[in-house]
Amino acid sequence: MKNRLKVLRAEHDMTQQQLADALGVSRQTINAIEKGKFDPSLPLAFKMSYLFNRSIERIFEYEESAS
Repeated sequence: MKNRLKVLRAEHDMTQQQLADALGVSRQTINAIEKGKFDPSLPLAFKMSYLFNRSIERIFEYEESAS
């Protein structure tokens, strides 16, 4: 899943640790999400949506994997 988390974090002048603290997760979780190695849970995606005042669809974009 593609995401704009790194861009949004930069626009809000936040470090990965500051975002992690605001969302109640580890910095490693934020790093993994930004790199596309981990997809957040729905509750976490809603927290991000609320924090950045964006719809989930404006933060995350589904992409089908080639199998």
